[in-house]
Amino acid sequence: MQNAGLGALGLNWRYLAFEVDPDNLRAAIQGAKAMNFIGLNLTVPHKLLAVDMVDALDDSAKSWGAVNTIRFEGRDERGAWRPLREFAEAPGETRAHGFNTDAGAITRALREDLGLELRGGKTLLLGAGGAGRTAALKLASEGVSELWLVNRTRSKADAVAKEIRERYPGVSVTTGYPAEPVDLVLNATSLGLKPNDPSPLDGKQFALRQAGSVYDMIYRPAETALLKEAKAAGCRSANGLGMLLYQGAEAVELWSGQTAPVEIMRQALKRNVYG
Repeated sequence: MQNAGLGALGLNWRYLAFEVDPDNLRAAIQGAKAMNFIGLNLTVPHKLLAVDMVDALDDSAKSWGAVNTIRFEGRDERGAWRPLREFAEAPGETRAHGFNTDAGAITRALREDLGLELRGGKTLLLGAGGAGRTAALKLASEGVSELWLVNRTRSKADAVAKEIRERYPGVSVTTGYPAEPVDLVLNATSLGLKPNDPSPLDGKQFALRQAGSVYDMIYRPAETALLKEAKAAGCRSANGLGMLLYQGAEAVELWSGQTAPVEIMRQALKRNVYG
């Protein structure tokens, strides 16, 4: 996906995957900076750890407490920090600037893939871990009216609910299942990754026919148990492929300063994920 995007933009760059042990993350970031990498993407479990390992944090990373994209920057002769793409030769001083493109990708996927208007909506969110917390905070920032948080460990959901009440007091947030219809059910758990995984939704406590739309952050398999149930219940539904696409597209834009070729990246992603 990223290489397709970089190629379409005519950039002589290459996107590569490296497996890094969490204990070596700081050294890996410093090494990439020393070798004048343009940037990095980070995935689980590095996103939270990297917050304390970069030299500067964008407002997005500060807001959501996680870094999934790093842009390396150099200090110019005037003392200003600029992306490395703008330097003909390696600058004398560089820094790692951390961003979060996940949060914006969630809401973009919900709008573009499901046609949802988030402001004033009601959402049941399954999962309060890293992805769930980011989704809950982002939805609250977008002005949803009500949020219900369900998590296997109740204390995690309570902690996220407390944070939302403090930061976004206009949003009504409850832990547990709603007793009324909702506009969206959003799965941020890992249930569905394995073929025999059950649905993350407790059908005895909430029936999917009460939901207008269902979004599952999982994209492989393309149709999880939750999405099969959503289809049977007549809900609009989408998997997490769009979220993966949009967070990657924003990273390309941060590194290149150009508009990402989203449709070219989408087709490359579909071919890679689904064959």
